[in-house]
This record gives sequence, structure tokens and C-alpha cells, in this order.
Amino acid sequence: MPENQESVYARVREEVAARADRLWEVGLALHRDPETAYEEHRAAALLSGELEREGFRVEHGAAGLPTAFVARTGPAAASGGGPRVALLMEYDALPLLGHACGHNLIAAAGLGAALAARAALGDTGGTLLAVGTPAEERGGGKVAEVEAGLFEGVDAALMFHPGVHDWRWAPLTASAQIRVGFHGRAAHPTGSPTEGIDALGALIQLFNALGVLHRRLPSGSHVQGIVTEGGRATNIVPEYAEGMFGLRGGTTKALEELVGEVRTCARGVALATRTTVEVTDVGGRYEHFRDNDVLSGLFAGHLERAGIRLTEPAAGVYLGSSDIGNVSTRVPAIHPFVAVMGAEGSDHTPEFAGATAGPRARRVVTAAAEALACTAVDVLLGADVRERAWARFHEKAAAGE
Repeated sequence: MPENQESVYARVREEVAARADRLWEVGLALHRDPETAYEEHRAAALLSGELEREGFRVEHGAAGLPTAFVARTGPAAASGGGPRVALLMEYDALPLLGHACGHNLIAAAGLGAALAARAALGDTGGTLLAVGTPAEERGGGKVAEVEAGLFEGVDAALMFHPGVHDWRWAPLTASAQIRVGFHGRAAHPTGSPTEGIDALGALIQLFNALGVLHRRLPSGSHVQGIVTEGGRATNIVPEYAEGMFGLRGGTTKALEELVGEVRTCARGVALATRTTVEVTDVGGRYEHFRDNDVLSGLFAGHLERAGIRLTEPAAGVYLGSSDIGNVSTRVPAIHPFVAVMGAEGSDHTPEFAGATAGPRARRVVTAAAEALACTAVDVLLGADVRERAWARFHEKAAAGE
């Protein structure tokens, strides 16, 4: 490692340490005031304000999303040339559970990494982006940001996620939501039973068909549905019934195949029950996450300085889906997990929400901010790092991973 780069690492550590109390205050402020998807106005203002005060140029309402933002620094910010690193911040909360997924910590660590990396590098080393990404839990702010071209020219997209494991990368599936609506014909079930076409009966048959389908799905694929409309009265044959289905696939290709199978099942049920059916997408699809092990290896090495050792995920385990997947299939990206409670716990629970405001979480925020900032330094100052990261990205893309 060049001596000057080691001195930059030392400066990063100093800058994170100097800001540690403020970063924790930001994390607690978000925790106390949870805002759900696309409603994160106060969170976005808090984070972008911190960045503006330290010299970042902030674009509010990025990608047409009122609670998204992009903060830029560096001489290449205007010209578009030179290396670019994006540090990602999530800050939406879960309904009723608050920050039970730890997005308050993602935001605080991303903020700390951006501020420390800028202070350590000054106006050298390319462009640093601090990207506010709303609505990860529902809606997918990163999906809109990818489609708006926000990550074009970016060499690395960096973030971490709190969890119950210390893992180098996140085994995240592709996911989609679809709405299936059956149209039948209303009738009195006793007075004119032969005139009715039971839309609810058709929806129930679809659930039965998907139960059979589910038994032969490959690892990582999954279908879960709920009834969102099933009729209004027991003495009327339901003329309309609707279900919402969440679909997951181990890869984006597997998800596309699963969506096709569900559509085929719905059409088959409609034919058998003399109903008509509509199948529509709900929101944007999340692609599977593609880890860039060149970058995640660097992050893991930096995190070890804080005494946290990351390992590979357990084989065959999947931990849900995230819109970081859509970013990772466009540019080299990382999404490691760092534990803030024991492996006996689980996120999306009240206990995890409490842990994201606890003493272990405070230590993790500081360590993650430092490791993210040092990884950003690696990318911005090391042409060989960028070349290796992009080469690995293209290898995985060609292999369909």
C-alpha cells in the first residue's frame, strides 16, 4: 500500500472519530422520528443539511422523488470525468415498527463515510456522491434512481446494512409484487345460483394452484399471497375478487420465469371457472443482488481494524430483497451485513428496532463509516482497484450470477 494512501486512511479514522458523537445523534434522531416510504421529508432534510454544511453541493428531489437527494463533491462533479464513488443512505422506516431494519444506522454510517472521505481527500481523487435513497422497504427509490441514470459513470456503490450476522455480502433475491383480479358475475346464491360466476372461488383456486407450484420451485424462489378483495356480502356471489402476491427468485431470470408461471396459472384458472382475469405489476421490481467481491473484500479488511470479522453467508440462506440489487447489476456494489444483535434475533421485529438505538449499534456505525470511507478511498485513488472491480462485475454478468 502506498505510504500516502496509508496516511489518507489515518486521516479518515481521525475524521470519523471527531464526528462519532454527531453521527450517533443523527442516527438517534432518525430512530426517534421514523418516516415511512416516500414520506421521509425530515430525514432527507437532516442528512442533506449535514452534507451541505460541509461543502457538498446538494440536488434535492433527485430522480423526481421529493425525498431523494444527491450530494456531490470533487472537481469532476461538474465535468463528469474521473473516478466516481457513490455512498448510499437509506432512511425510510417500517409501518408500526419504526427503524426495525436499521436504516437509521445505514444513513448515519453513509453520512459519516461521505464526510470523512471528503475531509481526508480534499479536492483530489475524483468525485464523491452521497446519495439519499428513499423507500427501500416499499416502492424502491433506487429503482427510480437507476432508471433516471443517477449511477451512470459511477465506479462503485457502497453501503452496509445492520443485521444479526457479520457477513461479507447479502444473499438477496429478486422480487416483484403482482395484483391478480378475477371478474365474474353477481347473483343470489339461492334464488339464481346458475347465473352466478364466482370470482372469489376462482381466486381460491389460484391459491390452490400456486400451492402445487410452490412445491417444485428452485431454491430462492417463493410465492406468498393475500386476499385484498373477496366480496361484500355472504348472500351475493362475488363478481370481483383480487389478490396481491409477492414473488421472489434467486436470480432476476428465475423471478421472470416465476412471474410467467403465475400468469399461466391465473389464465388457466380463469378458463376453468369462466371468469376473466387481469394480472398487473405493482411497483418496480427488485433485481437480485450481485456482490462485487473485489470491493467487499476491501471493506471487510478495513472493518477488521475495528475488531469485526466478516464471513461468507451460510449456504442456501436468503434474506429477502432490496433495491440495491438494481444498482448492483449496473455498477460494482457492496451490501455487507454487520450485526447489531445476536444471531438468535431477527430484523423487522420490535427487539431489533430497540437494538438499532443501542450501544452495539453505536460501535457499528463508527466502524462501518470508517470502513466505507476507506473503501471509497481505495476506489478513488487506485486505478487498479477500479479495473479489478469492473472486471469482476463483467465476469459475474457474463455468468448470469
